[in-house]
Amino acid sequence: MLDTLQVTHEGTSDVKRSRKHTLIREYELLRMNNGESISDFQKRFTHLINHLVDLGRKFEKEELNLKVLQCLDRSWQAKVTTIEESKDLTSLTLAAFFGNLREHEQKLHIFEENEQKEKKAKGVSLKALKSTKGKEVCEESSSEDSEAENFNLLVKKFRKFPPKASFGFGSLLHSNPPKVC
Repeated sequence: MLDTLQVTHEGTSDVKRSRKHTLIREYELLRMNNGESISDFQKRFTHLINHLVDLGRKFEKEELNLKVLQCLDRSWQAKVTTIEESKDLTSLTLAAFFGNLREHEQKLHIFEENEQKEKKAKGVSLKALKSTKGKEVCEESSSEDSEAENFNLLVKKFRKFPPKASFGFGSLLHSNPPKVC
């Protein structure tokens, strides 16, 4: 009776072997998805490892740590290199290893948030005069406006200056040219 329950619950040895090979293949192809957090990746990785251990697969600490490093996406390459050069992967537990990666991920998020705040703070507010139906209206525009628009507005305002006031050559510019015979 116990054997029947065990076969019903776990399956036959052929089913176990097939499941084990499927999970091993999944383990070999495992990669971190784009935009996936370390916590989410850790859950997927741990779930897969636990199923393989249940089916009799044994892992060393170093093997698991190296596999995690191999699975990380390109944005983690600097951290991967640092860990490979400075850490002893044989003594580092998987929990401590993922803890280090989560800490680094949090630092990256803080850095990105600070960058975003700095970009917003650098947004200088410019006052621009726009003429609407002969009247000039003062309008605030952010630094996100294109430089071409700002340049065109500057040129437009510059052209409104009378030549006499700006250069003192007004009489030469507006006088009739001499006749050539």
